[in-house]
Amino acid sequence: MLVLTRKLEESLVINEKIIVTVLGVEGDRVKLGIEAPKHIKIHRKEIYDAIMNENAAAAELNKEAADSILEFLLPKD
Repeated sequence: MLVLTRKLEESLVINEKIIVTVLGVEGDRVKLGIEAPKHIKIHRKEIYDAIMNENAAAAELNKEAADSILEFLLPKD
């Protein structure tokens, strides 16, 4: 993990396309502005984790459904 110190209105650049700027600091909260191309998805970590968990659950359901269909179409007896 790269750890940086930035002051108010200072930025950092990621991969020449994403700019993260410190917009404000209030107590223990930091307000960040992120400029990125529209095709790049940006999520808070807790939202990203929830999306990944839902995708994993959906994939498992799809696997179970596919297994059931195969068992119906190709009985083992």
